[in-house]
Parts: sequence; structure tokens; C-alpha cells
Amino acid sequence: MAKSSIENALTRRRLLQAAGIGVAGVTAGTLLGERAEASIQKVVKANLVRAEGRYETVALTKSAVNLGVVQSEVNAVDADHPRQGIKANLKHMVELIDKAFHYSFSGPPDILFFHEFPITGWDTWSRKEILKFALEIPGEETEVLGRKAKEYNCYIVFGSYAKDVDWPGHVLSLTTIIGPDGSVVDTHWKARNIKGVFPGFELFTTTIYDVLDEYIERYGLDAVVPVTRTPYGNIATSSVQREPELFKAFAMKGTEIMLRTATGGFTELDIQACAMYNGYYTAICNNAVSPNNKNFFPDNNGGAGASAIYGPRGEAIAQANTKFETLVSSRIPIEQYRKQNQLPIVHKELFMPIFEQYQNAYAPNLFSNYQPTDIYDSKRYLQDKSRWK
Repeated sequence: MAKSSIENALTRRRLLQAAGIGVAGVTAGTLLGERAEASIQKVVKANLVRAEGRYETVALTKSAVNLGVVQSEVNAVDADHPRQGIKANLKHMVELIDKAFHYSFSGPPDILFFHEFPITGWDTWSRKEILKFALEIPGEETEVLGRKAKEYNCYIVFGSYAKDVDWPGHVLSLTTIIGPDGSVVDTHWKARNIKGVFPGFELFTTTIYDVLDEYIERYGLDAVVPVTRTPYGNIATSSVQREPELFKAFAMKGTEIMLRTATGGFTELDIQACAMYNGYYTAICNNAVSPNNKNFFPDNNGGAGASAIYGPRGEAIAQANTKFETLVSSRIPIEQYRKQNQLPIVHKELFMPIFEQYQNAYAPNLFSNYQPTDIYDSKRYLQDKSRWK
């Protein structure tokens, strides 16, 4: 029987681990036996996409939901004394939550969405510096935000630098979804960082792609393109820009509301096309003009503002008309949309042979055995890793 592309990409050892079967102590006969083969096939044929054109959901509790996008400042904490900055940023975030519910043209938000770094901010910190203040999730900050989510009976979604005891030494870029009960419903890792494009530096946060094999071993294939299925709709998040194939995969997995974050700018066409080509609601949350971000110009070289919400035909249904702090909001008729929506139509047989032969300039798993100390060490480490010659 011919092997699938996924089975070719993953070793037998990793497939067994993803299926929950330990490799150590397993004899060769057992490894090739029926139990092992059945487990491998279970992982390879994981139910990632339904064949009949529909997708997995949970029952809706509202026929329409209000989405609020908070375009707020991004203020980097002082790495030498980070707690003061963390507390100030969190306090401001709470104030903005209260303002969002004081008055909104579309009504009180059911989902309140913040940008990539509302609590820590962003700067050219080293790994050692970030690990001093990266959030633990769940943790003190999510408890504060959870109380607000419970108070207003809404979802709160935000990005942050984070650390995890299961990934010692790694700096993660996570988007966290807090539910109306105040608990952390889900956390989404950033899928990948672009490499080979920045002059003189490279990002060093650990993304799914950077430790892909181990990530699949721990969490399974379904978690590589995560969709959180809530009573307010199927929510996906991403801080990735300009990778339409990834966003098509989210559509195939049943995304209904895509929440995309940015810091310092984005391409509006990329966001609009994401909504139109994939047929789901798409919001982009960028930072506002930030006069208190001490190491950067307030307008971040013109990259602030333009947060927006696009409908499934690519139409702009709400946009920020200022680069300053504001709330962009719109009502999403999620029940009506779900009745009409289906998986995207993709004639993959035409081009999958090309995709199968393509190789990215940078292989996955490059941060599995080494984590660069800062953005400049990351540049040094990656400079000879490109497979494109």
C-alpha cells in the first residue's frame, strides 16, 4: 500500500509517540505488529478534514456575535525591572476592556480581541531577558483578564511572549483565548517565523515549525493548525503574514472567525484576500500609535493603525479611522453564516505533486537542539542553514 505524504514526512518512532505508544522497550516484532500498525494508521489518517464538505462544530448559543478589535498601544517593558511595566500594561488593558463595554456601536462585544503584545510589548531583547518576564499561561495575568471575561461574559483573546515548563529555555509567541467563565480555553502557538528577510537579524521565538517533530509527538497533528470550537463560532488565531496556504488549511479545518495579530504594520490586501479566498470572517488587530514606547518612534515608521474586520467575501465591514487607540467592532451573523458555509473548493490533485516536491529554504526543527541567545545570534546561527543555493 502506498504511503501518504504525512507518513513519509514522519518517522515511525514519532508516529508511535503521537499515538501514545512508547518506543522504549518495544520489540521489533511488536513494532511491526498489528497494534503498532493500527496506531500508525490512526495518526496518519487523523480526522483533520471531513470528506462531506462540512466541518466539526459545537452548538451555538447565539445567532449573532459581536466582535470587538482593540487597537491599543504597544509599550515595551524595562527588561531590568519588568514587573512595573507588566503591571502598568495589564492595568491599561483592563481599562480598555471596561471602555469596550461602556459603549459600543455594535453592542457589547462577545469576543474582545487584542494585538500581539499588549502586556509585554516588543523590543530587541535577548532570550535571557525575555525569559525573566514572559508570561506563564495560565498565570497571574490571565487570572486578572479571566475575571474581566467572567464579569462581561465574553471571550478575551490576546497575544504575548510566554514560557512553558514543558519547553525549558524556549521563548514562545502564544495567542491565548480566555472564555466567559474566566478560564483559559486554548493557547495557540505561532505557526512559523519568516526567515532570511530581515537585514542583520532573525527572530528567535520558538514556533511550531521550529520544533515540528517534537510538537507533533506531544500534541498530535490536529494541533499543528488549531481551531478552537466555541459556542460563538470556530475561532482560529495567527500572527503569521503572507502565507495563504496556511490560511487555506485553517479554512479546511472549519475556521469561521480568523483573528490575526500584527505589530508595526501589515499588508491590508493580505488580510482582505485571506477573508475572500477562504470565505471566513477575518479580523486584523494592529498596535496604535505608541508615544510611551521609549525605544521606538511613536508611529513605528508609519506602521500603526488600520485594524479592521472583513467579511467572508473580502468586504471591509469595520475599519479603524485613526492610528490612535480605538475599538473596531462589528456584528457577525454566525448562525446564518454557518448554515451557508462549507469547506473551500480546492482542486488539489492539479498541484499537489508540485507541493510535494517543493522544499522550504529553511527546514523545520532548527530550534530543537539550539535556541539562539538573541536576534543577532539567531542571524549567525541561521546564515548557513538555507537549503536554497
